[in-house]
Amino acid sequence: MPEQLYIDLINQMKKYHPSDDFSMIEKAYQLAKNAHVEQVRKSGEPYIIHPLSVAKILAELELDKESIVAGILHDVVEDTSYTTAEIAQEFNDEIALLVDGVTKLTQISYTTDKEEIQAENYRKMFLAMAKDIRVILIKLADRLHNMRTLKFMTPEKQKEKARETLNIYAPLAHRLGISKIKVELEDLCLRYLEEEAYYKLVESIAQRRDERTDNVEKIVAKLKEELDAVGIEATVEGRPKHFFSIYKKMVNQNKDLDQIYDLYAVRAVVKTVKDCYGVLGIIHELYKPIPGRFKDYIAMPKPNMYQSLHTSLLGPEGYPFEIQIRTMDMHRTAEYGIAAHWKYKEGKLSAQESTERNAEQKLNWLKQILEWQRDMSDNKEFMDALKSDLDVYQEQVYAFTPTGDIVNLPAGSTPIDFAYHIHSAVGNKMVGARVNGKIVTFDYVVKTGDRIEIITSQNSRGPSRDWLKIVKSSQARSKINQWYKKEFKDENISKGKELIEKYAKQKGLNLSLLLKPEWMKLVQSKYGFKDWSAVCAAVGHGGLKEGQIVNRLHEEYRKTIKDEIKDEDILKEIVDHPTKNQVKKSKSGIVVKGIEDLAVRFSKCCSPVPGDEIVGFITRGRGVSIHRTDCDNMIHLNEIERHRMIDAEWGGNVKNSGDMVYRADIQIYGSDRGGLLFDVSKVLTEEDIKVKALNARSINKERSVFNLSLEIKGVDQLNKLIKKLQMLQGVDDIVRTNN
Repeated sequence: MPEQLYIDLINQMKKYHPSDDFSMIEKAYQLAKNAHVEQVRKSGEPYIIHPLSVAKILAELELDKESIVAGILHDVVEDTSYTTAEIAQEFNDEIALLVDGVTKLTQISYTTDKEEIQAENYRKMFLAMAKDIRVILIKLADRLHNMRTLKFMTPEKQKEKARETLNIYAPLAHRLGISKIKVELEDLCLRYLEEEAYYKLVESIAQRRDERTDNVEKIVAKLKEELDAVGIEATVEGRPKHFFSIYKKMVNQNKDLDQIYDLYAVRAVVKTVKDCYGVLGIIHELYKPIPGRFKDYIAMPKPNMYQSLHTSLLGPEGYPFEIQIRTMDMHRTAEYGIAAHWKYKEGKLSAQESTERNAEQKLNWLKQILEWQRDMSDNKEFMDALKSDLDVYQEQVYAFTPTGDIVNLPAGSTPIDFAYHIHSAVGNKMVGARVNGKIVTFDYVVKTGDRIEIITSQNSRGPSRDWLKIVKSSQARSKINQWYKKEFKDENISKGKELIEKYAKQKGLNLSLLLKPEWMKLVQSKYGFKDWSAVCAAVGHGGLKEGQIVNRLHEEYRKTIKDEIKDEDILKEIVDHPTKNQVKKSKSGIVVKGIEDLAVRFSKCCSPVPGDEIVGFITRGRGVSIHRTDCDNMIHLNEIERHRMIDAEWGGNVKNSGDMVYRADIQIYGSDRGGLLFDVSKVLTEEDIKVKALNARSINKERSVFNLSLEIKGVDQLNKLIKKLQMLQGVDDIVRTNN
């Protein structure tokens, strides 16, 4: 089996590679074969089958020898005793770099309940891509073969890998323009995430295959005849359908299979752009076009440089069909994307000079993400920007600069989004805008075809915070936030340091003992900041509460000195200070330090549950109220009220007891599809969780939000529930809310 797979790989390479020397491929195969000799896949097959299959996928993309070799070796450093240095010595530095890049990517673990870790892993991924884009091509091939063999995994692992693929790798393939991989990944994801819907759709389409084939063949024959008559040379054929895109349209647009226009699809590939428009004219003469269904992606390419003419028409018997018209170069770019620029042609790489410029255009979005990565110390902010940017199905509008350049923006964008798309300096100095020669307001919604001129002034004081409420693009929002953070950075750092020092002093703690580099790094890592100054700045502008920082530092301090304290010291401390270390526990199971005869109640504003980090607040006449440390009411206390905060923690019996239940509020964001509420209810029933209140509403035609109040035994049960809900089709995000 491995030997035949290797022969197939070499035969595939011979179809496009001008060289007959495949000794480097042979050497890589033998090394990988020996390195993986004792390893087997979940299917029971020899492990070497996987790297060979990955290499074959790369060969189908017609990539260079270095990429093929790296594909064969991509798991050698990760799973065997070989090192990157040894790979460089055996082959060359270029191959070692590719293998090392993929090795680092395979160490990434995307977990839905650890957003901070997830964000750091994404940062690593984009840095690896920035060094050499072939790293992600190899990783996409690796993921594609893993998805093809996913049936050998457990059902839980299948859904986890499929959701990860749908959220990360399929959008990356789309952004790189590699529809050949994107389409298969999405169809495989649908198969495991919505198994019943997938097989029902496959069956429905298969039932009409003969009818569809006959109809498409009639259209193809008729069009070919007309094109031959006018002398346009073209390849006309029916094109295979993408199950995931059909399913997505049916769900989002609430349509039946019969209402999907491109279920019947034809593609015409011609030699020149002029011929594309010639074919368009002929097909519109032959069949009646459907109004509003024509798109010219040749004049206005998609952000991933995809180009084609799309038009939907009514066929000879009244059924709708779609035709794509493109040149061979456009077809190659649509199928292979960025990979087309790494193909061997006439003995040398095509990623040179003019084609390199096209590749750079395709990677503009990656440069933007790397800019965010450099500017954003807050991982949650980075994740929000990244999720928005990788939204494959977000609609676009196309506007023009005064010089006629096309700018792609998310639907609903404003002139502010347009300005920040041009350059952050343009957005920061913006004082107004003209659209089609007329002055417009900042909240004007950009329409396709608008010609926009941004009015700037050197006397501008910078962006307004109100802009954050009206901008649509994550790029504009992040740039505005960055301006404010940089503008007031020193002030926020200074204020944050003061608040941390003041809090420590109130608690009787020596801050100098707590500020050890290793403990500071733990705090930075926990909250996703690059350095201590960023932590202080976050406290200064209200993003973090100083109590969270000091308490975490103190916790590390106590862990360190715990073993150093002798029994005699503890007895002496108790004798000398009989009330200082007194701990009082309430009936609720909350331990509050230094307070006698206390009444404890849980705050309704943030609904803490066992496992949450908590803090007490001494109320006027109602005892101590318990809040989560990230509660908005605690974070935004004024200086006077902060003195009334007191240490509190869950008693050990509460953490280990399943007798008591607590209220927790969550918010679910998802698509406005029928059956989503039923699916949510089913998960709640399976987890035996009682719902105290539920509210559901539509945000717009396609989005919905659910507010749930639940009875929960602890944060572990809540996290488990959230993880299961995130596996549901149509659920985009789940957040813990304050009441």
